[in-house]
Amino acid sequence: MQEYTGYDRDLVSVQESRRLAVEAREAQRAFFHTSQEQVDRICAAMAEAAYRNSERLGQMAHEETGYGVPAHKALKNKLGSQGVWDSIKDTPTVGVLRRDEEKKIVEIGWPVGVVACLVPSTNPTSTVMYKVLIAVKARNAAIIAPHPSARKCCLETVRIMAEAGEKAGMPKGLVSCIENLSLEGTQELMRHYAVSLILATGGTPMVRAAHSVGKPAIGVGPGNVPVYVDRSADVAKAASDIVNSKAFDCSVICATEQAVVADAPIAEQLRAEMKKNGAYWLDPDQQQAVARCLFDPSGAINPRSVGKTPQALAELAGISVPGWARVLVADLKGVGKDYPLSREKLTTVLGFYVEKDWHAGCERCIELLKFGGDGHSLVIHARDEEVILAFGIEKPAFRIIVNTWASMGAVGSTTGLMPSMTLAPGGIGGSIVSDNISVQHLLNIKRLAYETGAPPPEAYSLAQGVVAQSSNTAGPVSASSLSASNVTGSNGAGTGYSAENIAQIVREVLKELKA
Repeated sequence: MQEYTGYDRDLVSVQESRRLAVEAREAQRAFFHTSQEQVDRICAAMAEAAYRNSERLGQMAHEETGYGVPAHKALKNKLGSQGVWDSIKDTPTVGVLRRDEEKKIVEIGWPVGVVACLVPSTNPTSTVMYKVLIAVKARNAAIIAPHPSARKCCLETVRIMAEAGEKAGMPKGLVSCIENLSLEGTQELMRHYAVSLILATGGTPMVRAAHSVGKPAIGVGPGNVPVYVDRSADVAKAASDIVNSKAFDCSVICATEQAVVADAPIAEQLRAEMKKNGAYWLDPDQQQAVARCLFDPSGAINPRSVGKTPQALAELAGISVPGWARVLVADLKGVGKDYPLSREKLTTVLGFYVEKDWHAGCERCIELLKFGGDGHSLVIHARDEEVILAFGIEKPAFRIIVNTWASMGAVGSTTGLMPSMTLAPGGIGGSIVSDNISVQHLLNIKRLAYETGAPPPEAYSLAQGVVAQSSNTAGPVSASSLSASNVTGSNGAGTGYSAENIAQIVREVLKELKA
């Protein structure tokens, strides 16, 4: 591929986006008539090819972005490929989906069309796999627009999946990826008339851009995920889950724990158990150094700090931490701009709060969610079902993860949630839905609705009775004199009044309605 620089790159990127959108539309039109069996065969082939390359693509993603742990990225790739496919393979998407004999409704699947898929640098290859599978399963086309820092690994993932799909009968151009990346090119893709829907996973600016182009968009925002540990919890398990989850892929999954909220009676036990699992507590000076390393004065995250080990962060911050440290922990007293480590941290740093009881813990969790995590996710470790349910009812979060890892539970690996790499935060978080996004969100449904009962007699007076006189009547007609018998002849056919009669009748009806 020829490399371009400067202004030429912008033009080339825009033109490529236009070409891919048109090609995708044509491919999707051809794919529209594909049977369910053939759709499933194509998706299964793509899922298997992606799964087979999970380790290699995980290594590529790590090397290109500098984020996370290769082996952990491989696990996410396996979830994004075979895990996602297993969760949707039995979902009907072609033809008649369901029949409700009682309500006399028949549901029929209909694709959205061309889906523009924006992909982040934090979870690039797994997100590509997942988005391609849920799009094609619903007979859509998918165009991948990767983050520039994850371009090569995303291109390779798309190449592998498209090649496998095309060998299984998928039209060429149904799955593609922008090669010449630029902001202008991505914007052109989102605005293009051939694109029907934008599926945006990434940072707040990307999601806002997706929602601002005037097309249907599903966007997901940041997750400042608190984890509450109640006095009723299995504290040793909670500590292990929290540290291992936070260390997983160096905390680049947006649903990873960001702050621990400990119930006071078990706080010291939790602290000790977390240390056993590799948690290192920062002193006040180290906290300040790490905060300066993670965020600029405006609160924007430093990309160099994302997805790093504690040792790499220590080097960036100019401090020293032990080699055994798997996560860094900071004791905090408040939430907000004056406490930078209370923000979302896409790296191996945790906040730690102690609250007197679950009521105070509940309020602290809400405070954290409202500081950049509205609607996303929350974790609770407890055995008291009353407390668990109270958290579920009260918290402004749409995933309440119970007694497991946040990073793996929210995406559907260790819970019964739908496997997904796009976790929507609902209306309070700026999204149109609150689900783990999957195939049902990329599938329109038509409904055949048969009559289940006759209209009430009162409906005829205005719904059908716009004509109440014979064609020879020229005088005004009142709406109250209209009836079904005035409207139709004995054979049910219209009586054929003149335009002047009808106009006069409409004027009289409107006058009565205004009265």
